[in-house]
Amino acid sequence: MEGMSSPLDSACPRFLRSAAGLGLVAALAVGCTGSGADTTTAAAGRAAAPTSPLPTVPPAQPPAQITRAEVQTAVSQLDDVVQDGMRRTGVPGVAVGVVHDDEVLYLKGFGVRKAGTKDGVGADTVFQLASVSKPIASTVVAAAVGEKTVGWDDPVVDHTPGFALKDPYVTRRVTLADLFSHRSGLPDHAGDLLEDLGYDRSYILDHLRYEPLAPFRAEYAYTNFGLTEAGVAAARAAGTSWEKLSADKLYRPLGMDSTSSSFADYEKAKNKATLHVQTGDTWRAEHVRDPDAQSPAGGASSTARDMTKWLRLQLGNGKFEGRQVVDADALEETHLPHMLSEPPHSPVGRSGFYGLGWNVSYDDQGRLKLGHSGGFALGAATHVALLPSEKLGIVVLTNGQPVGLPESITATFLDTAQTGGPTVDWLKFLGPIIKQTLAGEQSPVDYSKPPASPAPAKANSAYTGTYANEYYGPMTVSAQGGELTMQLGPKKQRFALRHYDGDTFSYNTTGEMAVGLSGVTFTVGSGGRADKVKVENLDTTGLGTFTRND
Repeated sequence: MEGMSSPLDSACPRFLRSAAGLGLVAALAVGCTGSGADTTTAAAGRAAAPTSPLPTVPPAQPPAQITRAEVQTAVSQLDDVVQDGMRRTGVPGVAVGVVHDDEVLYLKGFGVRKAGTKDGVGADTVFQLASVSKPIASTVVAAAVGEKTVGWDDPVVDHTPGFALKDPYVTRRVTLADLFSHRSGLPDHAGDLLEDLGYDRSYILDHLRYEPLAPFRAEYAYTNFGLTEAGVAAARAAGTSWEKLSADKLYRPLGMDSTSSSFADYEKAKNKATLHVQTGDTWRAEHVRDPDAQSPAGGASSTARDMTKWLRLQLGNGKFEGRQVVDADALEETHLPHMLSEPPHSPVGRSGFYGLGWNVSYDDQGRLKLGHSGGFALGAATHVALLPSEKLGIVVLTNGQPVGLPESITATFLDTAQTGGPTVDWLKFLGPIIKQTLAGEQSPVDYSKPPASPAPAKANSAYTGTYANEYYGPMTVSAQGGELTMQLGPKKQRFALRHYDGDTFSYNTTGEMAVGLSGVTFTVGSGGRADKVKVENLDTTGLGTFTRND
């Protein structure tokens, strides 16, 4: 994708695993069509003073180039696009909403909420949003910014005095905007592995201080828990919880009655879509994903009907049905590029940017485009795309793991609105890229195939005992029925260790960040007992070594 020329080129940043699983961040659908419009930036209007020698200052918001008739043509084809995508992927359920010029032109559900049942998906079926929670979160904080409760440039420590990162300089200066735009220096997906082990939000945010930092405001790295800290800090400044702030500032004012930032509300909804994963050609509901720990980044749930209300607010500069619900300037700030997320890969390529909770890019006409994907590897994929200068937006919610379906639907729709039909087969184009990306995240060692002549393991007593790690907490290695097991996390999750070679074992990773089999290597000291053990999957930032403490 990155190496392609013309309409695609660098408008499509690399794929990353999202808080909610796969964060197919970048522009993707909305950012990958060269003519795909997306809205306005005040930066254009501020570019030059009236005395500027430049001949003409372009308008902050370019005039609309897509007619209602062209949008209607694209809408008329959506049924076929969705049904074709479902047939080709097997994803059990999809809900779609389209807004144009403050009107809901399309609102429909397809398929079933749970495979093997006849419970149909409708406009009011509740889906987990995964990382589409991020632009919703920035909308909530924009409302607080507009009310002067917080400022985008407030240092986080002003509202969370105990918050710290590894570098005291960064700790004192990192702002809400830094964390919402993934430029704090925290490594990619910092804290996500702690969530997989069962740690709660408080523990994870407190332990971000151990993560190594890249140069401050110089590198982009997608971090769910960095963004979560910013949302929680804004809520603390308002004297409330994130879940209540979201309801008070956005969900209730817009009448988003089926939307929540609490997993318990999704769980108790009768009309909800269940998560599904794919094995071969079969889709099964196997997992439950509680994303409360990272609620601002990936924990919202909603319906297609409710999401169209939010689209209307976004496209209406903070207004909804005549009321200014969110301050226009505070909301506009979320639409501006705050960090380079993907440099161009050719002289004619375009850069990709991240705003505040949004992927931000521009088309051949210089029009702003906003988008965001959400994905739970455990069974959900979502996408939202906005073309603000056209007052056009689309949201797609699905109950299947990421296979490119929601992005292909939005891309096909926007392509059709602009050119009369899709310029490429978007599902064919995006699907293999996503699958290849997932496959590329496996361990570099194939632990399913031990060496032909593996070195023998030592006696189990050489490995058993307790180990400590300041980031991941305690580990206990014990022998049960002659087999070693490893216990990790606050709930003492058990992982069976299977011998691979010498003092190296393998185990099956679980959770949102699972990578299949991964390695566990003991370092045995001169006394014949292991004094250290490194867990490969937990060592992505060098924090995965545990030291014996018994």
